[in-house]
Amino acid sequence: MPLVVLYHFPQLLDPLYLSDMKKIIMALMAVCLTAPAMAEPIKESEYKTMHSMGCMLLGECTDDVVKVYSMLDISSQYNNTEEFTGITGEFHNMLHSLNEIGVNVFLADEKYFPAGHRGVYHTVSNNFFLNRKFMDTPATLMMVMRHEGWHAAQDCMAGTIDNSLIAIIKPEDEVPMIWRVMAERTYPESAVPWEAEAGWAGRTENMTMNALAACAAGEMWTE
Repeated sequence: MPLVVLYHFPQLLDPLYLSDMKKIIMALMAVCLTAPAMAEPIKESEYKTMHSMGCMLLGECTDDVVKVYSMLDISSQYNNTEEFTGITGEFHNMLHSLNEIGVNVFLADEKYFPAGHRGVYHTVSNNFFLNRKFMDTPATLMMVMRHEGWHAAQDCMAGTIDNSLIAIIKPEDEVPMIWRVMAERTYPESAVPWEAEAGWAGRTENMTMNALAACAAGEMWTE
């Protein structure tokens, strides 16, 4: 028979003591419930700027920034939940590989993104963020997921995910011209090699999934 040790405190049996303790606990609970949430370290006028995005990337702005553990964490945010079923397999495979290599995915409020930004990967924290405003269709979600996931694979290609560098994965002459032209029209010249192949991967089924799987398996250079 297990031994049960009871510590006896006579005052706990005193009705007046119990009544006072109950009042103290109720008062503390009231303070906790009515205390205002801690304000974010940026001004209202600074939302939807590079400053607010930086605040999110550094983990200093966390309001309405939710970690993604499965497709349901995204699809349940919208009325067309069932439409995401067809892409769940590829999505979960990418998410699993990302988690394996130490990359977290977050769904964040549009207030943190400059106009037109659908997602962003941060090479320092190894996290990437999806703009909730645009993730309401499976096609857009997968395009952004593949694109930003490819940047994570480029980070892996640079030697290790634990650095702040990225390297191109494909030979530049293998990237279809359409994606290079689109990158040249959208990004600074210095970013074109990386963004061209990320644009290609963003619109190619399983391309990012396979690259991330190779990274997770430690076979990035051989595969």
